[in-house]
Amino acid sequence: MRLKNKVVIITGATSGIGEACALVFGNEGAKVVITGRSPEKLELAAKKLQDAGIEVFPVLADAGSEADNKRMAEDVIREFGQIDILINNAGISMRALFQDIDLQVFKKVMNTNFWGTVYATKYCLPAILESKGSIIGISSVNGYRGTPARTAYTASKYAMNGFFESLRTEVMKKGVHVLVACPGFTSSNIRNNALKADGTVQGESPRDENQMMSPNKVAESILAATLKRKRDLVLTLQGKLLVFLNKWLPSFMDGVVYRQMAKEKDSPFK
Repeated sequence: MRLKNKVVIITGATSGIGEACALVFGNEGAKVVITGRSPEKLELAAKKLQDAGIEVFPVLADAGSEADNKRMAEDVIREFGQIDILINNAGISMRALFQDIDLQVFKKVMNTNFWGTVYATKYCLPAILESKGSIIGISSVNGYRGTPARTAYTASKYAMNGFFESLRTEVMKKGVHVLVACPGFTSSNIRNNALKADGTVQGESPRDENQMMSPNKVAESILAATLKRKRDLVLTLQGKLLVFLNKWLPSFMDGVVYRQMAKEKDSPFK
């Protein structure tokens, strides 16, 4: 119970990594706040946590809405009087060539992934400064290496990484911990829900989800990194190798990434 009586907010926690984090952090004694856009999914996720003996406070909120994030932070302070850990997890993906994508789709990805992170962090920061707690961003190896047909997603993750690097330096003397967690390919519904060029949902994952890291393993790694107050976390051997090689051999990696992504089912480029 290493997080007994700590208050942890997890945005976009009705499935995937967010839901797994809620369970893993809750099992360590934390009071867990979960957010989501769907009332039905939020209710179902809250019931799962309650059945596991975890104290949960569900908040209906759209990550891309500044007003919703402000209300969320206010509701949590009203309910618990404190915020110790904020996990910025809410995110969506896309899959389309930039030349084809409707810019409203690009903006939607940026609003959820990047601006959602900025909004939640902005309104939770005063309480986290007081508790000398942790701010965590669930980014991606795409924040280190762009992939074709995912320009908006890549841009949002690069923006997240830069935002947190700057913020970390601002608060480093104030006792606040900032962690950027970058999973590699993780088995979740993010690819099923990825947006196509016209904004419709992709529906089917183009990759073998069974060959990926599980959300629970990702959540356990994030918990361990949080407790150790680590700066960065890059997951999977493939993810670590990608980040390392892209730093030292970027031109070579252009070709490697192109060839690998072109192998995906129904790839928009060949």
